[in-house]
Amino acid sequence: MDRPITTLFMLMSVDGKISTGATDEFDVDLDFPKIAGVKEGLHQYYEIEQTTDLWSFNTGRVQAKMGVNEKKMPSKTPVSFVLLDNHHLTEHGVKYFCELSKQAVVVTSNASHPAFHVKADNLHIIYQEKPSLLNALERLKAECGCERLTVQSGGTVNGLFLREKLFDYVDIVVAPLLIGGKDTSTLIDGDSLMSKTELSKLGVLKLLACEMLKDSYVRLRYEVMR
Repeated sequence: MDRPITTLFMLMSVDGKISTGATDEFDVDLDFPKIAGVKEGLHQYYEIEQTTDLWSFNTGRVQAKMGVNEKKMPSKTPVSFVLLDNHHLTEHGVKYFCELSKQAVVVTSNASHPAFHVKADNLHIIYQEKPSLLNALERLKAECGCERLTVQSGGTVNGLFLREKLFDYVDIVVAPLLIGGKDTSTLIDGDSLMSKTELSKLGVLKLLACEMLKDSYVRLRYEVMR
C-alpha cells in the first residue's frame, strides 16, 4: 500500500453526534465532563486514545477550537501530528504542534499559510495547489515514513476520507447520551453516500469487536469492507 493504514477513532453519542451543538462554542471535550451520567466514564475514551497510532491526523479548525493558538507551549510527546489546515492555525498554533510532536506535518493549499514562517527541524509542510487527501497520505508515507495513522477530524473531513475509500478501520467509543440537532456534526457529514441508481458500499463495515465499557459506554471496532 502506498499510503498509511488508517483508523478513524472518535467519541460519539448514541445518535452519532461528535459535538454537543452546531457552533464552535459547543465541544464534547468541554461539555461531556459537565454531564452527570456521562462524565463518570469519559476517562475511558482518553485512556484508549493513548493506545492509538503514534501518528494522529487532525484539522486546524478543530485544534483552533480547542485553543492551540493561545495555549502555552506543551511538553514533547512521542506522537507525530498531521494538521490539515488552510487558515485556522496561527503561527503560534503551528509552533505549539512543533513543540508537542515528534514530527509535525501541515497539509495545506494556502501558499501563505503561517507554517511557512515557522522554523523548526521537525516541521514538514505538504503544500498542494489542488487539495487531495490521497496524495497527502501518499506523501506522508513516502516523505515522513508514516505507516499507520489515526484520524480524529471532523465530520466533513471524515466524509471526504470515506468517499475516497481512505479508511481501513473504524474504532468508535459511544457515550451514553442522545444529543440531537439536525445541524450538529455527526461522525460522517456531507451528502449521502447512497445513490438512487447505484447502492454504494463505501460505508459497509465488518464488526471486529464490541466491548462493553464501564458506566454504560461501548467500544465498537470495525474493518472497512472494499
